[in-house]
Amino acid sequence: MQRHDVAPRENWQEAVEAQGLIWHSDADGPYWDESACYSFTMDEIDRIETATETVHELFLEAGDYIVKDAEILEQFGIPSYCHRAIRTAWKHEPPALNYGRFDFGYNGDGDPKLFEFNCDTPTSMLECAVVQWDWKEAVFPQDDQFNSLHEKLIGQWAAIRSRLPGQHVWFTHVADAAHEDTITTTYMRDLAQQAGLTTHAVVIDDIGIDEDGRILDHQNQLISAIFKLYPWEWIVRESYGEDIVRHLDDTAWIEPIWKMLWSNKAILQVLWAMFPGHPNLLAASVVKDRIGESYVAKPFLAREGANIEVVRHGETLARSAGDYREGLTMYQELYPMRDFGKGYPVIGSWIVDGAAAGMGIREDGLITGNRARFVPHVIRG
Repeated sequence: MQRHDVAPRENWQEAVEAQGLIWHSDADGPYWDESACYSFTMDEIDRIETATETVHELFLEAGDYIVKDAEILEQFGIPSYCHRAIRTAWKHEPPALNYGRFDFGYNGDGDPKLFEFNCDTPTSMLECAVVQWDWKEAVFPQDDQFNSLHEKLIGQWAAIRSRLPGQHVWFTHVADAAHEDTITTTYMRDLAQQAGLTTHAVVIDDIGIDEDGRILDHQNQLISAIFKLYPWEWIVRESYGEDIVRHLDDTAWIEPIWKMLWSNKAILQVLWAMFPGHPNLLAASVVKDRIGESYVAKPFLAREGANIEVVRHGETLARSAGDYREGLTMYQELYPMRDFGKGYPVIGSWIVDGAAAGMGIREDGLITGNRARFVPHVIRG
């Protein structure tokens, strides 16, 4: 694993915008950073791929364990009216992409270590699947890349197509100012269309509820299947949350409500309790003293690096602000990240229906936040 300086393409802004990445820069500089790239050997890629599929198996076992215990669901902060729905969805497996992004600590030595699993509303998908591949083909066409995310997502949409009523699916997101959610959802919609589905768009704020509690789009059409870039923990706390849970049989939600189990950082403690010492896991507990003087503190449901504290030998090295101060905190063993010269890389390794599907790399300080840079990669050797 090495970091290399690379000359950016003269027209790189236009090139990535043509692929849909219109949030490539802001006033502080580029988010998409092709002034560098990381190179990996095939052995290193095999190690990351194996870790991805292995940890996914651990999550499956943890899910089987959690759904049987109402007390654990309560500890996760999941409302009690959702418990039966989660158990039912877990057992009967409604149509799902079964996709997500494992964030791993990896510095080229040893085994990748799980930081968390972004599997309900994962982003950086377009950057990984399309933009960095286009960059590789233009700059290093002789090299390979760990990247089959685009093809695997189309394949999974095709696999669940017949299970979606009328083969129709709606796509929803927040109307964000940066347009990241908009474009990411639009990209996923395009993949579904390539898989043969008929698609519709609706902004989350335009979704309504009929007199029976079923969800409707802005044209008062019953939504029979919906892909959402909006987290379940927010949905179930909306005024219509209980109606949605009560009518899950009327609408196929992608991803299903059981993703509340995996997207919650509380699962890190369950994994460590079930598989103590596993080579791809870091010790985790809600009890700080069980981890020691070097740890990362993170709220159960924080996003984009908010409200994180990094402590080494009792000294705070980094702390981030944010709006996720309520609820319990998870303490996770501190991983020795490596600065390759311009920041600390975090490996975002994608999985689709149990198969490793590629990776993206984000660089930042000790806390990977919303301003982290996305740096492409190649395979050499």
